[in-house]
Amino acid sequence: MPGTSLRLFGGAITAIAPHNLLDASEIRQIPDTQEVLLFPDSSISIIVEILQRVEPEDNQDAVKYHFDSLAHDNDALSSEVVSVNVILNDRGDATPSVTTLSGVQRVPKFNRLIPDEVRVLMALYRVVEKGIDLVVSFNIPVRSEDGGAMRGEKLQQAQEQFDVFARSLRIEDFNVFA
Repeated sequence: MPGTSLRLFGGAITAIAPHNLLDASEIRQIPDTQEVLLFPDSSISIIVEILQRVEPEDNQDAVKYHFDSLAHDNDALSSEVVSVNVILNDRGDATPSVTTLSGVQRVPKFNRLIPDEVRVLMALYRVVEKGIDLVVSFNIPVRSEDGGAMRGEKLQQAQEQFDVFARSLRIEDFNVFA
């Protein structure tokens, strides 16, 4: 699975990602606190977002909070957390360890009768000293009327790409969280 070092927020954050991702800011306006990347050959999107730290102190509760917030923002009809895991940063750099979540949301799209089922893979990096939650979300349609659903091998490949992205993410310049 070919990947390249992706420079986010002007290089302040880096991660290994597929080399052919499209920068959504080239086709629509994106807030300064977000980087939105699109897969050119599917409906998968990646959102990297700098957010104010949320109340739950426990990282697993905090990632669930962000997942629930995303479900609310998406007007999801239902949402379910499948798993939550902690991956320790043993690289020796200052990037916090990551808490990952896998979940499913049923999201109505474009006035369709049947909602899309979206696998959400989320990674949370808590930058305590800056009061920041850095959240990465891979949004992967697994059931969709538009034919963009990922199943089987393609779903597994997306999961692997998320794992590489989450494990490789590195905060190079903490001043991005000014």
